[in-house]
Amino acid sequence: MDELPSFLPMQLMNQLTQVNQSKLISSKYMAVALSKTQRSGLLFAFLGIFAFSLSLPFTKLALKSFDPFFTAFARPVIAAVIAIPLMMIAKVPMLPRNLWKPTAFTAAGAVFGWPILIALALQRTTSAHVSVIAAVMPLVTAIIAVIKHKKHPGLSFWVASSLGTVLLVAFSITRGGGTNADLKTDLLIIGAVIASSYCYVEGAALTSHMPGWQVISWVVVVSLPIALPAAAFVYAQTNADYSFHGDALFGLLAIGLSSMYLGFFAWYRGLRDFGVAHGSQVQQLQAIMTLGWSALLLGETVTLTMALSAIGIVLCVLWALSNVNRVK
Repeated sequence: MDELPSFLPMQLMNQLTQVNQSKLISSKYMAVALSKTQRSGLLFAFLGIFAFSLSLPFTKLALKSFDPFFTAFARPVIAAVIAIPLMMIAKVPMLPRNLWKPTAFTAAGAVFGWPILIALALQRTTSAHVSVIAAVMPLVTAIIAVIKHKKHPGLSFWVASSLGTVLLVAFSITRGGGTNADLKTDLLIIGAVIASSYCYVEGAALTSHMPGWQVISWVVVVSLPIALPAAAFVYAQTNADYSFHGDALFGLLAIGLSSMYLGFFAWYRGLRDFGVAHGSQVQQLQAIMTLGWSALLLGETVTLTMALSAIGIVLCVLWALSNVNRVK
């Protein structure tokens, strides 16, 4: 700190010294500007969530003609139709043996855990109720990331993330999601949330070994020995119970290509470049985007309470992201 002139009164010198010291202390905690990589990561995270936000409306369309279990098993099969040729064109090398285990864990959550458990839950309750409990997914993802990577984002991050989660739950309840369920249903949803959050963290870790698009490509490929026969079996058993609709087929193809595959291109890249804990908070915006798509595609009504909740959630996301580079 620069020395103060000696002719100043002692009391004034003491006050100026305290001001300068406080500035030094506050500057220690100031967040520095995002790097180019972080800005890119944030953009990719937004793009991933944009793709994921279409999942619910498209799934609702698909369920008009297909069994919930079939939609779950068919997603990776549809994605693999694109993934395998793409991997062949890019001449992707074989998956190293040391990555088999984390890839299998990622597939367990992304391909089987979340879709199947959510399908079971949706047989017992509404999608609105599912969204109430699933609202904690960004927070759960951040907790798993901290446990796995041992990087602590700071108190203000946890406050912002928790507040955003509370607003998400309130937001979901305003959509009628606070009723029509039981303990077993809630446990299914919690299991789905944990499975999805874990696959996000595990998949993001794999991007240190290969690009994100290769991660999700291997995830859908390694799931085929289970997903393909399961999809064929479920379709054979349930096809007679449903009538065909063109928009349902469109919805099924969309969740297979967008939610199961292309969305993860951007999402894993975003989590890698921006950090899993902070990047996962962008997912709080998914409920808002889904509401917008539901209003646009399915004719659902948007109330003032929903809009105000959405604004609060956006502010919490911005708060959580604002301290990504804060120095302690």
